[in-house]
Amino acid sequence: MPETLKSESLTADIAGAPAPVRPIAYAPPDIHHERLPDGSETLRSRIALEPFDPSLAAMFRAAVARATTRTFVAERSGDGWRRLSYADAREKVDAIAAALIERGLSAERPVMILSGNSIEHALLTLAGYTAGIPVAPISVAYSLQSQDFAKLKYIAELLEPGMIYVADTAPFARALAALDLEGCEIVASRNGANLDNVTAFDDLTRSRPGAALERACAGITADTIAKFLFTSGSTGFPKGVINTHGMACANQQQLAQIWPFVAEEPPVLVDWLPWNHTFGANHNFHLVLRHAGTLHIDGGRPLPAMIGETVKNLSEISPTIYFNVPAGYAGLLPHLESDPAFARSFFRKLRLIFYAAAGLPQDIWTRLEDVAVRTTGERIPLTSSWGSTETAPLATAAHFHIDRAGVIGVPVPGVTLKLVPSGTKHEVRVKGPNVAPGYWKRPDLTREAYDEEGYYKIGDAVRLADPDDPNRGVVFDGRITEDFKLTTGTWVAVGALRVGALAAASPVLQDAVIAGENREFLGILAWLNPAGCKQVIGPDAPQNPAELAAHPKIRAHVREGLARWNAQQKGSSQRIERAILLPDAPSIDANEITDKGYINQRLALERRRADVERLYADMPDAGVIVVAGGSH
Repeated sequence: MPETLKSESLTADIAGAPAPVRPIAYAPPDIHHERLPDGSETLRSRIALEPFDPSLAAMFRAAVARATTRTFVAERSGDGWRRLSYADAREKVDAIAAALIERGLSAERPVMILSGNSIEHALLTLAGYTAGIPVAPISVAYSLQSQDFAKLKYIAELLEPGMIYVADTAPFARALAALDLEGCEIVASRNGANLDNVTAFDDLTRSRPGAALERACAGITADTIAKFLFTSGSTGFPKGVINTHGMACANQQQLAQIWPFVAEEPPVLVDWLPWNHTFGANHNFHLVLRHAGTLHIDGGRPLPAMIGETVKNLSEISPTIYFNVPAGYAGLLPHLESDPAFARSFFRKLRLIFYAAAGLPQDIWTRLEDVAVRTTGERIPLTSSWGSTETAPLATAAHFHIDRAGVIGVPVPGVTLKLVPSGTKHEVRVKGPNVAPGYWKRPDLTREAYDEEGYYKIGDAVRLADPDDPNRGVVFDGRITEDFKLTTGTWVAVGALRVGALAAASPVLQDAVIAGENREFLGILAWLNPAGCKQVIGPDAPQNPAELAAHPKIRAHVREGLARWNAQQKGSSQRIERAILLPDAPSIDANEITDKGYINQRLALERRRADVERLYADMPDAGVIVVAGGSH
């Protein structure tokens, strides 16, 4: 868009008409909707799921054949990028796979990966796929941020790994010392701690692949375990979700059928999402494999101290699809809005903006559209999908144009949703070839997670966007376990309220939890977005979260934003009467947040019980923001 149009209405052209949407090819939805006698409903796609790759090893080898010299994966190395082609990856993967087979590793003695995303992590994962030996990527936070290593020790005892990989023993020395390593080989790219009996990663690449590897690869079936992915442990210790080759391959075929545009050009990703989570590992990493694309590993994070790395990477590499969580977009937006050169690089080749893992405030959606139109003259399609670690993860997707946040799409080919009445809502359950068979060594948890018809009980609620047209998709309606009642008996829809409150106080809030269960009115505990606060305060904004939380401009901004929100609401279940701005960050160790940015409502409230009591004090202290529009 010409510079002179930058002050125009952000999603409109000069004449006031909506800016055009950058073209993209979706498969039109065709959904069968059935109402059952017991009050339940089912939704499924009439689009048949086509045959899919027999294994992830076959998927990888097919990509190598299609794109021998193309860069498969790249990561930062100084001022440049260290790149690995598909051909070079195949050579190293086969050698490492042979090394895993030589060591007699198996599902009962898998490979446990403690380090984050890297080229070596990718190679070791693909070697496990090729050898039919499961890998288990573990949240880095359990090793580097935890004080007691309780989750890490629990996972290691459950898995009994035959090999543990770390990029460097130095930062992981304390974590490794906390584990019982008898019979377990430690592999490291660098032995910075000078630990004894550590195998160099490069030694694995010197093995010679042969007939044993080819037999193992040929013996992989849809039921062969590809990896163990661990849930965030929000309600206890993490659960080891069994991810099979069939689950993952079916899921990529489902994605390929609803996104035919991906076949038009190999996808180019710049992605930070951690591979111990299904979003980054299964959805994005496997998308690159399935279509022989290129993955640039982003060492940044949606955190004030690390967002600069993401901005640097996206300034050099223009992605064709961009994946992130809402917190990630909130962190990027101030940079996109203030730096036209960065915005031009970000949007140059972008065909789709994708969010998942949490609800996206409409304010962030609108700002993304605004800056896209200012930069390119076009709106870039925004979309979302829905699923979980147990669904590989894609279960629904909005493979049609949507103009607002909230719609999570329709069931993808091969998936059936069952909507079961639950109070005032409908709990959604999932069945399909992409659904996990259960939890490793926990038959009790497996029995609890599936109903008598084999549907996975995910714990979320949804509703039809249009009861008369299932092709318009379903709307996420919150977590069944998060919603609560006020003392009036009125239900509070926590998910929608949280998103609305964040938008009302934009851009200063990063996230929030809603308080009020068995109380007379609602309050929130909120974490601040430093970049957004700087927009409100100006260049002299403090960096310290406690100083930001006490700043009069920030407090006034939140108070006024929530008052405007309250003025538009009809009842007590939607009006926020008090707020506390938290002077810290959500804790991973205490399960308040996962390392992909999802806030655990109930555990955060439990941990911050003292702050909740401050919200409801008869005479609130000076740190509590009292919002107009309430009744207390």
